[in-house]
Amino acid sequence: MFKMTHNILRNLVVRKSTRRYPFEVREAFDKVRGELVNDIVRCIFCGSCEVRCPSQCIQVDRKAAVWNYDPFACVFCGVCVDICPAKSLSQKTQYLRSVDKRILISMQGELKKKSREKDKEAEKDKPAPVEPEGPAATG
Repeated sequence: MFKMTHNILRNLVVRKSTRRYPFEVREAFDKVRGELVNDIVRCIFCGSCEVRCPSQCIQVDRKAAVWNYDPFACVFCGVCVDICPAKSLSQKTQYLRSVDKRILISMQGELKKKSREKDKEAEKDKPAPVEPEGPAATG
């Protein structure tokens, strides 16, 4: 007991070497790869993020235009962000906050029409040109 008295008294006076997380949160470092965010409006549901994800935490349903993400399986490597052709994926500079329940993120989007289909629809909706009639048109 007497041998530890010195350590006990010193620990009462000296500043703590640890933080009381989650009450005291440290600021994130520069360029940290944190929580994954999808801008579902820009997403084209190509599935490249699903194919390249090493932890297989992303699932893409191309027919139903649904994007599913499991943040607890993600390793925050950033491969999906780098490979996304539509640039709809990004990462925040902060990690996911601690929670008591498992969260699965599911986003519903709209399928983008292909450019050929858009051109055909634009031609159908375009009014036919009207030719002017009468003597004023010839002048």
